[in-house]
Amino acid sequence: MPRRKSDDESGEVAAAAEVNPVKSAQRTVRILETLAESPTRLTLAELQEKMGYPRSSLHALIRTLREMKWVEADPTGSAFGVGPHALLSGTAYLDRDAALPFAYEALEDLRAELGYTTHYARRVDADVLYLASRESRSGVVPRVGRRLPAHVTALGQVLLSCLTDDEVLAVLPAKLASLTPNTITDHKELLSELEDVRGRGWAHEEQQGTEGVACVAVAVDYRIPATDAISCSMPAKQAGVDEVLRVAHALKEHSATLAATLRREGIR
Repeated sequence: MPRRKSDDESGEVAAAAEVNPVKSAQRTVRILETLAESPTRLTLAELQEKMGYPRSSLHALIRTLREMKWVEADPTGSAFGVGPHALLSGTAYLDRDAALPFAYEALEDLRAELGYTTHYARRVDADVLYLASRESRSGVVPRVGRRLPAHVTALGQVLLSCLTDDEVLAVLPAKLASLTPNTITDHKELLSELEDVRGRGWAHEEQQGTEGVACVAVAVDYRIPATDAISCSMPAKQAGVDEVLRVAHALKEHSATLAATLRREGIR
């Protein structure tokens, strides 16, 4: 009769059966993320410097990604960026998000009322991902598909304010990135700002993420804690006290209406 395995042996077998992330798959994803974050195409040497992967491994993975249209090269074939299939994948994410059709309506109404570029974004760990924008004529460009550190944007700050201080510190990196001279890079200063955001119910930042641009944001609390927020961006020179209050009031009204609609539709 076969010997019955002990509990310890069974546990070892179960642990061995767990599928660990494949190194090449991890590298593939990191390559795509690095290319997506770069404002310009990158050469193999630049990718290797940023990522530290062996050149031979990078070359093989880039070749495969090019064949599958996830990466494309410049005319010389020496510098690379994300390809059309990356766009198709991102579009599929947006197409399946049940909240977005309602968010589009809110953004259009806000743009019509305020005259500024409006955004809808979601916090993903320590970043905010821009899911929708409606552009105004103010010169503030939309950012659909872009990701920015949460602490540098009004959208991110209002969503971080929905967490406790301990949760905020657990989410954020030990070193806060600086995008402009106005970016908050001290954790204590950021926590103090988030306490102010909680008190007034909206976030406001000027030139912390982009020089020359101010932004006001309000959480859309159809989830607890809120993961999504809506905002208006404007030239910083137009962001006087009265104008910021006017924008914040409109954002609170529209975000409350949007949140109520999403809850009524059963969207979570």
